[in-house]
Amino acid sequence: MALALAACEEIPPASAPARPDPVAPQASPRPQPTEQSDASLRVSQYYARRQADLETRGLLRTDGGGPDTPYSPDKLAANFEKIVFYDEYSGGIGTRAGQSGQLRRWDGPVRIDVEFGASVPSQQRREDAADVARFAARLGRITGHPISRSQTGTNFHVLVMGEDDKDQLTTRLRELAPTMSDDTLAFFRAMPLSIECSVLAFSSGDNPHAYTRAIALIRAELPDLLRLSCIHEEIAQGLGPANDSPEARPSIFNDDDEFALLTSHDEFLLRMLYDPRMKVGMSAIEGEAAARIIARELMGQDL
Repeated sequence: MALALAACEEIPPASAPARPDPVAPQASPRPQPTEQSDASLRVSQYYARRQADLETRGLLRTDGGGPDTPYSPDKLAANFEKIVFYDEYSGGIGTRAGQSGQLRRWDGPVRIDVEFGASVPSQQRREDAADVARFAARLGRITGHPISRSQTGTNFHVLVMGEDDKDQLTTRLRELAPTMSDDTLAFFRAMPLSIECSVLAFSSGDNPHAYTRAIALIRAELPDLLRLSCIHEEIAQGLGPANDSPEARPSIFNDDDEFALLTSHDEFLLRMLYDPRMKVGMSAIEGEAAARIIARELMGQDL
């Protein structure tokens, strides 16, 4: 298996979920760590080799972009259209999408929490929880939208689970999304090694373009940088940017693995997405002019 395959995917549910209850499901009691199995150890070794290979090739950058990755306001606006108004997947698991849709994002507060499988060591739990909290606070500052880590009223669930946690994962997914299709559940239980993490975002029946809940799954066996990269990409994508584009640079919304963490370009995208001039449900054609205006404003250039 090639080590340069896409790392993260966003997989929508095969059918629209029922409107979620006003109160988020409560987490099951969190099991204590157990000994790692041989199968999980092999997965850990595979991803350690993958991360080393990517870093050797100068990928997984953490600098956020620099002089070698210039972009103009017009390029930023064009990338915004591709990433925000297009779906990477539609029509079920594994189906590529290519048609424009409507702008999606959260209208209400985003309350993020992280849950761990029994296989996850205590030290990793502490580190990942701190990383999620820091990133949530950063996203709140970037977007101006209420985004935070919260252990009450959680509506964005980050699940860090591994090969040894599949039964626990199945139980938790059925608690969080009772209408999840069997195909989607089976995908999460048996993600191929080419996929390191994934996110599902749900809307209510009242407004199919306004997200009200999200679930992200991150493999527990990932080494530190790949795991942090998944935290950045899946939480950011769960806020609304549903697509990846090979033309977006510097960006994590790109399958080339050049950047591991959210970049300056991506911060602009999220600011544009949550700008009040962008409306939930608007089309790419409706948003084109506003995107160009906002992009130029953000980059300090005249209209």
